Amino acid sequence: MARIVVIGASTGGLPAAYELREALGKGHEVTVISNTETFHFIPSNPWVAVGWRKREDISFPLRPYLEKKGIKFVAEAAARIDPAANEVHTIAGTKVPYDYLVIATGPKLAFDDVEGLGPEANTSSICTVDHAEKAYESFKALLEAPGPVVIGAAQGASCFGPAYEFSLILDTALRKKKLRKKVPMTFITPEPYIGHMGLTGVGDSKSMLEHEFRERHISWHTNAKIKRAEKGKIVIEVAGEGEKELPASFSMIIPSFKGVDAVASVEGLTNPKGFVIVDEFQRSPRYNNIYSAGVCIAIAPMEQTPVPTGVPKTGYMIESMVSAAVQNIKSSIEGRQPSGRATCNAICLADMGDTGIAFVAIPQMPPRDVTWSKKGKWVHLAKVAFEKYFIRKMKKGVSEPLYEKIILKYAKIRKLHE
Repeated sequence: MARIVVIGASTGGLPAAYELREALGKGHEVTVISNTETFHFIPSNPWVAVGWRKREDISFPLRPYLEKKGIKFVAEAAARIDPAANEVHTIAGTKVPYDYLVIATGPKLAFDDVEGLGPEANTSSICTVDHAEKAYESFKALLEAPGPVVIGAAQGASCFGPAYEFSLILDTALRKKKLRKKVPMTFITPEPYIGHMGLTGVGDSKSMLEHEFRERHISWHTNAKIKRAEKGKIVIEVAGEGEKELPASFSMIIPSFKGVDAVASVEGLTNPKGFVIVDEFQRSPRYNNIYSAGVCIAIAPMEQTPVPTGVPKTGYMIESMVSAAVQNIKSSIEGRQPSGRATCNAICLADMGDTGIAFVAIPQMPPRDVTWSKKGKWVHLAKVAFEKYFIRKMKKGVSEPLYEKIILKYAKIRKLHE
């Protein structure tokens, strides 16, 4: 009997546990270690921040659904990985042995990299549901006393999509409240241009997002490095333009990501930022029984930009990484060579409150076979449908990339007819 341990129970870890259980059967042991007892659907956080969703709409307890599938659950944060002993130590002192380890922790949010950044300081965040709920309280205060808003991402950030989404969702929410004209909005980003997204753009992303910002009267600063966030203002330095002070009655900034401490502290497992180094089979080159998938893996930037930017890991890519890791663990248990590889395609639905933009990059790294972007109300409806679909399949205990396959097929069909 092989013992497989998954660290993390979000959009990477939970599907990994379900796929492992299905692929390996009941003859092997699957255990999930999580720092929370509850699953939260992170892509819905921008809606939580404007009051369009509540915590209970996008969350459910993990234990009953995992145990129903015969998966053990340890609701304690991982404190240390001991690859020599093949054990994970939790903050409560529990030692969980493994034969194979899957790291799907997600990131550590590096708010401390910028003075005054984060929900415990002077800016809001939508990176967790707790942060989104705090952002909603700040949003309600903005409704009571309208003033300037600053939305964006810090230098080194890699997850730009939620920043774009939230700026446009916030615009829609303010219009619905008939307060938009009282709220000047500014978007700040380390990207060299709007729509770069750490991917050197996708299709017409630059022109589409610039057009959307102009239509909605959202000004922007690119190549922007945040110097500090103070109460009521954000101080940035723009490459070639110098320092600027932006008044901010409300601000939401996506921080840079790093690897979590329990993972980053393992010698030879990660890069300097703490992201797990993996080979083409999602396996650590140093420790051949450790695999990783999701935001916590290391992917080199696609190009050097004036202000540092990272590479996003989208939902479709994460599910592909998970499937490859599971396939290769199964092969290893059965004495076969690994063959599963992630497809590394990027598929993103960016909601804008009442409409949206879909981006498809196949593969994510250029040159691409497909690079495609389209706007329409169908994107907003598809995002809502995907939320319901993904939460339902996580409760059912299945991990099927059905939605992603549909989007992928649709993109290819549209390209053939253009």
